[in-house]
Amino acid sequence: MNKTDEYPKIHVKKGDVVMVISGKDSGKKGKILSVETKSGRVYVDKVNVVSRHTKPTQSQPRGGIIKKEAAIHSSNVMLYCDKCRKGVRVKKEIVFDGTKERRLRKCASCGELFDK
Repeated sequence: MNKTDEYPKIHVKKGDVVMVISGKDSGKKGKILSVETKSGRVYVDKVNVVSRHTKPTQSQPRGGIIKKEAAIHSSNVMLYCDKCRKGVRVKKEIVFDGTKERRLRKCASCGELFDK
């Protein structure tokens, strides 16, 4: 795999609560529904909602206009800290758990752990 073939590094995971920091939905917070590692984009619940015009199918016989979330780039979101009540940067902390080590994410300002 060449240097150009590597995927971008993504700082959030599925299930994290994030705050959008730029774009038309800046200031909104939501839970990450899925992550696309190849393109570096994330789907956030109730953020970047678009309308799709769909034809009638067997599963949806009426068709019509359906609202769904579209992907946004992972650089436009920050992890949301409940204690600080804002989007925060993340520090990594290495914890030795018996024989193996775990890398935990924690809030850079208050030190609260995101990974339990």
